[in-house]
Amino acid sequence: MLMKKRKMNRKLNFNAGPGALPAEVLQQAAAAVVEYNNSGLSILEISHRGTAFANIIEESKQLVRELCELDEDYEILWMHGGGRMQFCMIPMNFLGKDDFAGYIDSDHWSHSAMEYAKFYGNVQVLASSADDRYNHLPSWPEFIPAHLSYLHYTSNNTIYGSQWQTVPKCNVPLIADMSSDIFCSKRDYKNCDMFYAAVQKNVGAAGVTLVVIRKDMLQRIKRSLPSMLDYKAQANENSILNTAPVFAIYTALLTLRWTKAQGIDSLEKENRQKAHILYEEVERNSLFNLYVQNKEDRSLMNVCFTAIDPATEKGFLKFCEERNISGVKGHRSLGGFRVSLYNAVTMQATEQLVTAMKEYEHSVSI
Repeated sequence: MLMKKRKMNRKLNFNAGPGALPAEVLQQAAAAVVEYNNSGLSILEISHRGTAFANIIEESKQLVRELCELDEDYEILWMHGGGRMQFCMIPMNFLGKDDFAGYIDSDHWSHSAMEYAKFYGNVQVLASSADDRYNHLPSWPEFIPAHLSYLHYTSNNTIYGSQWQTVPKCNVPLIADMSSDIFCSKRDYKNCDMFYAAVQKNVGAAGVTLVVIRKDMLQRIKRSLPSMLDYKAQANENSILNTAPVFAIYTALLTLRWTKAQGIDSLEKENRQKAHILYEEVERNSLFNLYVQNKEDRSLMNVCFTAIDPATEKGFLKFCEERNISGVKGHRSLGGFRVSLYNAVTMQATEQLVTAMKEYEHSVSI
């Protein structure tokens, strides 16, 4: 028996990840769960080695190339294991036991990537803001040693709210974790020899990681590895060495289509507007303090702030909950608040949050 449709009372979703998805992507994904493309099968049932999924893979790869303005010199891979698996695989593939890799230590995730690399070779920290609890970006190193196997950095710091706005040129292979800000603005992705993104923030639903890697990087692999952990083997098998996460990749494809339709320039313009009005309100509001004080370091994607009075923290979270505002609680390591303004978060939703902040300040002052 078919269940009756229930009207959803949608919340405003500011979660850091899994983050908000565009309404049309949710509708299209939901329809495909019932039946995919008039196939008589759910997207959850189609073969990962069939023609239908091969077409999904190829279109998704083409869209990534288009959005990043890349040519055929890059492999596009869809992989299991999230960002942490990439923390392992990067040094497994590219860092010999006597070699050195450079790391920019700008947040929890870049630090974690660095710690994983120590299992496989030597790590050289070229810049760090750890001593200041990552409340700013470290200065980009003026000199990068030529002997490094690669330099790794995290472009956007979700926990603390800082972001490198551009992709720097580098004299050694540059690898970027772009999990939380890919496609948020115009970038020169060609400056990277590899970049990757756990997709559950700006590209789709949790369960798959996008990896983009120059083909000549595959010749730098240092070890003999099991095929699942070898980038060259993954590329040779078009990301389907084993059963691929079909639904997660399909949802990513829907999000990539939506991203192309919006246009990166348009998304960047709106992202900057959303960030501007929220930062402006946090700075104005007597109840809150921004965590990252340097304006040039502030993230477009994750606005992190704390309550001046600890009692305000619980009160504002409750205030938001009563107004169907979800996901503003800060990371457990920092506390306070974190508002994620990913591409699918609308200007209207951001304005409603700003209004709630003003109303809460007024209610406390009465």
